[in-house]
Amino acid sequence: MATLFRADEARPRILSTPDLARVRPSIARGMAWYALAVFFLDLLVAAGSLVLAQVIRFREGSLLGGVGSSRATLSDTSYTLVGLALAVVWLATLAAQGSYRRRTFGVGLDEYKRVILSTVLAAGAVSIVCYLVKIELARGYLAIAFPVGGVGLLLGRAVIRKWLHSQRGKGRLIHRVLIVGDRGHVDQLVTVLRREAYLGFSVIGACLPEHADGFAAERGVPVLGRLGDVAQVARTAGADTVAVTAVSGADTSFLRRVAWSLEGMGVELLVVPSLTDIAGPRIAIRPVSGLPLLHVRAPEFTGAGRFVKSAFDRVGAVLLMLALSPVLLAIAVAIKASDRGPLFFRQLRVGTDGREFGCVKFRSMVVDADLQVESLRPFNDCDEVMFKMHADPRVTRVGRWLRRSSLDEIPQLLNVARGQMSLVGPRPPLLSEVNNYSVDVRRRLLVKPGMTGLWQISGRSDLSWEDSVRLDLYYVENWSFFGDLLILAKTLRAVTGGRGAY
Repeated sequence: MATLFRADEARPRILSTPDLARVRPSIARGMAWYALAVFFLDLLVAAGSLVLAQVIRFREGSLLGGVGSSRATLSDTSYTLVGLALAVVWLATLAAQGSYRRRTFGVGLDEYKRVILSTVLAAGAVSIVCYLVKIELARGYLAIAFPVGGVGLLLGRAVIRKWLHSQRGKGRLIHRVLIVGDRGHVDQLVTVLRREAYLGFSVIGACLPEHADGFAAERGVPVLGRLGDVAQVARTAGADTVAVTAVSGADTSFLRRVAWSLEGMGVELLVVPSLTDIAGPRIAIRPVSGLPLLHVRAPEFTGAGRFVKSAFDRVGAVLLMLALSPVLLAIAVAIKASDRGPLFFRQLRVGTDGREFGCVKFRSMVVDADLQVESLRPFNDCDEVMFKMHADPRVTRVGRWLRRSSLDEIPQLLNVARGQMSLVGPRPPLLSEVNNYSVDVRRRLLVKPGMTGLWQISGRSDLSWEDSVRLDLYYVENWSFFGDLLILAKTLRAVTGGRGAY
């Protein structure tokens, strides 16, 4: 019999050896099936986009020309074969870029970046080959297939990732993690893994420098052994992953000995550096004489990237205002019809480097809402820094609908067009909030506040002050243009869901 400790139980439970033997292979099989499902989904999307391109490009009366046009020298049957070849090339490029590696699934932007890069490389390679060997392949066909397929691949990955997260929320496809390190670092890592449950890591126990009898737990996690017991504990507890954090007093060979002890067990070793809240693209490993140096790129606050972001913000704001003008007019009529008060509410907010600006929103509260804050402060549902109420009596009937759908924030596009805000960024704070900022929190002011951001897609007003600050600081340190696009895409889902809006 082997002892298998469960992190959600008050005492260890004895399971049979066959049950223990199934622990590690189950996650490997599950993720292998998931990778296969992703592959077939990609195949379906790629084939569908190629068929769609063929139908649109060569249908009768197409604006892009028919099969008999002077530019299309291949027959309809030939294009079917071409489509099969392109699908093979496309999927092969995805595989070569690591799009089906288990570590890319379910977290971060890397999975989407690999899909985009693979699509661009496949399209470029096909275009170059056709040019070099003088294959008269219709450009309209390629111009439809790859862009449509690329978007389809991204949407498909987003959908199947959502399914993966739901399965992990039900306790399936979960990695059983044994954490090794100091009490403080173990506690910190447990907090992160439990907060980000979609990562799929379930902490089953810990090995600490000093032994703790019974269940002297870190966040309710049982202490299963000493530092020298890692391999034995991992085998006994059925861990498929060992995460090593900082260990005070351990020599430089400690990690190497742990890796050696886990060889042949099918256990994955993760090393958790002391650096936290730093995105992967800013980190690179540089081996020097056998010593792996962790290089951390400085945050980008100026330069070409910021110029592109600013240009995208202003152009996007103008285009969105034009596109949403009928909605703006309808909202204006609804507000005026409700109480005849002013359409807009202007409030002083703090922007980049502490500069104040007038943030514009559709009025969603009664006219004298600001004067009622102090009388309502005892009913604050947030904390001493921010004031939020789930059932704020100042909100009007029309305003309640506007706030739930976030339509009250559309006029902030004016602030974006003026360069005072960004489409994506930290939440724009009040001056009273900034006055209570610590030195660390003031880093939020290094970039423009945004109409949406990580706080918007992660729960909005349901977030605690600490979580709101953590997300904003993470964005400030690790923003990227591609990340902004992904946040904008996720904002629509967050707004339609209405979670955290009141």
